[in-house]
Amino acid sequence: MNGKRTVLFLCTHNAARSQMGEALLRKHAGDRFEVLSAGLEPGEVHPLTHRALNEIGIDTSELRSKSVMDFLGKTRIHIAIIVCENAKQNCPSIYPNALEVLYWPLDDPAAAEGSEEQRLAQFRNIRDEIDEKLHEWLATIDEPAGTREGEA
Repeated sequence: MNGKRTVLFLCTHNAARSQMGEALLRKHAGDRFEVLSAGLEPGEVHPLTHRALNEIGIDTSELRSKSVMDFLGKTRIHIAIIVCENAKQNCPSIYPNALEVLYWPLDDPAAAEGSEEQRLAQFRNIRDEIDEKLHEWLATIDEPAGTREGEA
């Protein structure tokens, strides 16, 4: 075991919000957390998810949609971050073993309508909202012993 706490971003289809959460947390704190994402009914990673993340320099070539069943009973989840209402409603029976559950309800950018540029703008907005929430959340997390300023 690598000693990292495992964070699972959970959503319905694991196509946009949970994928963004996984990619952004891995970028910001992948050295501190094992980061996963999954869906209750996984589909495909939305093409605009790739575009929105690529725009800020995140390589998305390894992103793939995964089922919560890939992890249930197989992976210890320290923190589950639920990013959609449907997952929250169905989560108590699916992920009761997470040590901590956070609920960040976010609009589904995949439901956006309009031109491709208008839809991409929604993906960018959600990406930026997740990024902001992650920065706020990370600021509240205690750093591992020995990594704070002044500790040996």
